[in-house]
Amino acid sequence: MRTELLPVPLAPEISLHLAGGGTGLFDATGGEFRSDVPPPFWAFVWAGGQALARYVLDHPETVTGRRVLDVACGSGVAAIAAARAGAASVEAVDLDPAAAAAAERNAAANGVAVRAWAADISDAGPADVILAGDVFYTRSVAGAMTTALRRAAGSTGLILVGDPGRGYFPERLFVRRAEYTVPVPAALEETDALVTGVWEMRNTMRSSTNKL
Repeated sequence: MRTELLPVPLAPEISLHLAGGGTGLFDATGGEFRSDVPPPFWAFVWAGGQALARYVLDHPETVTGRRVLDVACGSGVAAIAAARAGAASVEAVDLDPAAAAAAERNAAANGVAVRAWAADISDAGPADVILAGDVFYTRSVAGAMTTALRRAAGSTGLILVGDPGRGYFPERLFVRRAEYTVPVPAALEETDALVTGVWEMRNTMRSSTNKL
């Protein structure tokens, strides 16, 4: 899929190699889903990732000096924000090798270091902060991600999720830390903005001082 270097709408400090505004997720496959090739999620900056990036940039103390892992990283926008905000190290994983490659390319375009590779959260090393943007978009994916994040919560200081109200988000496990109105491509979402929350997993809540 053809991309161009564009600023992230909610976090214009970051630029990513993205598909044009009128491009849909399946345009590169003639509008058809192909089970043998993952859709190019990495060519778009989704609402959850944008919200996480904005939150991290506005609250650098969340990641400064810490090891950060961006799960199902897509374009790598949250990972790049963490690197810009002073994280000690940033890793990004995605099941799609093309997404991992895109995240590293985007990090280089922003002059930050992100180590990205094709893997699942269970294959990643230890992290102080886990970021996950827009990972609850189908029942099966949401179930697997919920299980993985709950397992990681025991050894991770903070888990933050960006979610724009997807139907399978397990809200009961999280506390909302921020909310944004995020510009999104109408070709993807059938609207030009989504109200998107940044949520902290309850198992990793540090203190009531961070509550809104």
